[in-house]
Amino acid sequence: MKQALIVFGLLCGLSSTLGVASEGGHDDAKRLREAGEIVPLEQILKDARARHGGRIIEIELEHQDGRYVYEIEFVDERGAVREYYYDAGDGRFLWETEGETEH
Repeated sequence: MKQALIVFGLLCGLSSTLGVASEGGHDDAKRLREAGEIVPLEQILKDARARHGGRIIEIELEHQDGRYVYEIEFVDERGAVREYYYDAGDGRFLWETEGETEH
């Protein structure tokens, strides 16, 4: 069963306020980071921004197949959406997908 801790918002920079969509999502992510179970989001964002120059529109921390995975969704100037997936435990890039174009 896929459990998702969803942390998302319009992010212009790391100093932006994050919106929390699931109950306890932000607190759970903070606890996991402080316990050393996941790497800081800042580490993941540095690599993700190097891969894509668009605007971040959503960030999710999901628990799937026994591990935590960061999903970072970008939209470019043409409205094309791309998602990047990272192993949240060690920060390793896993895969990317192309999504639909935003309207």
